[in-house]
Amino acid sequence: MIGSTANFSFAPKKNTKDDIAVSAEGMSLFERLSKHLSSEPDAPKQEVIKLASAGFAKLVKSGKIQPDKPLTIIDFSLPSNKKRLWTIDTKTGEILHHTWVSHGRNSGNLMAEKFSNTESSYMSSLGFYVTAETYTGKHGYSLRLDGLEKDFNDKARKRAIVIHGAQYANPSIIKSTGRLGRSLGCPALPMNEYKGIIDTIKEKTCLFIYADDPVYKKKSRLANIQQLPS
Repeated sequence: MIGSTANFSFAPKKNTKDDIAVSAEGMSLFERLSKHLSSEPDAPKQEVIKLASAGFAKLVKSGKIQPDKPLTIIDFSLPSNKKRLWTIDTKTGEILHHTWVSHGRNSGNLMAEKFSNTESSYMSSLGFYVTAETYTGKHGYSLRLDGLEKDFNDKARKRAIVIHGAQYANPSIIKSTGRLGRSLGCPALPMNEYKGIIDTIKEKTCLFIYADDPVYKKKSRLANIQQLPS
């Protein structure tokens, strides 16, 4: 269940007019999503929704995404044998997609525990992305991603970190191995769902990849980690 929204503040320490506007929009989105998701048994954690909402509001304010676009959250604090991707309609709070997603080979086995922005690291990268164009490559229909956070994911395009389908991301794999297969760093999706998800989130929508990572929490400017209540 999603808890109360009381005592949550999105405002940064220096409250300029723009900061206050972003804070209000972030809080509004957080409350809207929390209200809708409170009845869902497998909703993202409240903390994750809050951080995603704050970053989404900043990206709308900067013009990088449009306010009516969907928001996709991947929560790598969950194991890969759980559904840990949600695509949410930001206007209504409706869950459009909820499914499994693979992490990078060198990020961990069942859990994603290590992250990198380095080429050939074969690790996943955290933070906010804007989705870009689709193309057909070695994995078939795929979606390019542009990372928006320096030192965390801004080399995503250079690393060819994309959303694509993969047999190893099918939940049937879990029955034999206890976890999904792993990618070379891409968020890979089940084969029977990836095309629909790509069509929903392509062309400049927001993707937020989260994990309980202390370095990201300390340094991310979009997630406003330091503003979490005690």
